[in-house]
Amino acid sequence: MPDSTSRPPSPHHAPWENGWHPDSTRPPGTRRLWLAGALALTTIVVCVTAIVVTDKHPDDASRTKRADPTSPDGAGGPGLLSFASPSKKGTPTPDEHAPASATASGPSASTAASEHGATPSAKTPAPPKSTSTRGSSTGSSGSSSTARTSVRSVNYPDRYWQVSGDFVKLNPATSAAARDTATFTLVKGLANSSCYSFTTAAGTYLRHRDFILRAERDDGSPLFTQDATFCPRTSSYSGAVMLESVNYPGRYLRHQNFQLKLDRYQNSAQYRSDSAFRLVDGLD
Repeated sequence: MPDSTSRPPSPHHAPWENGWHPDSTRPPGTRRLWLAGALALTTIVVCVTAIVVTDKHPDDASRTKRADPTSPDGAGGPGLLSFASPSKKGTPTPDEHAPASATASGPSASTAASEHGATPSAKTPAPPKSTSTRGSSTGSSGSSSTARTSVRSVNYPDRYWQVSGDFVKLNPATSAAARDTATFTLVKGLANSSCYSFTTAAGTYLRHRDFILRAERDDGSPLFTQDATFCPRTSSYSGAVMLESVNYPGRYLRHQNFQLKLDRYQNSAQYRSDSAFRLVDGLD
């Protein structure tokens, strides 16, 4: 009796030859579909995770940069101060600007004109003109009287204008010779009688040349008379004056590295203190 049990086909016979039929209860390729679906789901999860991590890192870096005061963007944050040197050609020597400046009183000076004498704008007016002098010994700025005068720095009150060689420097007057070279005769301005000129015991005048203050003999030229004339202006320090060049409006005498020079006005506390001087009785 023939065996009716289904058997797998012989490799040499087709299924219809022995009565065996393939199982059609499961769709073909199901395992492959499951594998493809799992791979697609894994790919999606990885992509989403990468996007989240990528978005988070810049945000964390940005927060860290803002919180870090040493970063360039955080350098100007609250609570941080930056100090600029007043020198245009380099950092001043540490010993000059080490002490604290004297306390200012009165209105602060405004921005002056340009080095070529342009009229100050309404927003940046020049320091107001003043006829104030050091007291009864000098009289008014237009007076014909003369007086022995020394010029003392506001922020270095132990230092005075002093002729050193051909130049004028800010030095202590610790000896008789130093006191003598730190004493001048205050006269009416050579180019403007409402302003000042300073003469020395040797008969020279203080004049600016190449914007450096020096002592030279009067050569009779119009240029010399203007270079040797300085007009007093109100300082932001009580009892002090700023001295403006008559032929370079907007430039004032100031000390820098203890050298007296003519420098364009700068709206800074350092400049205002460096350019503020008190005219006192002569030291000799």
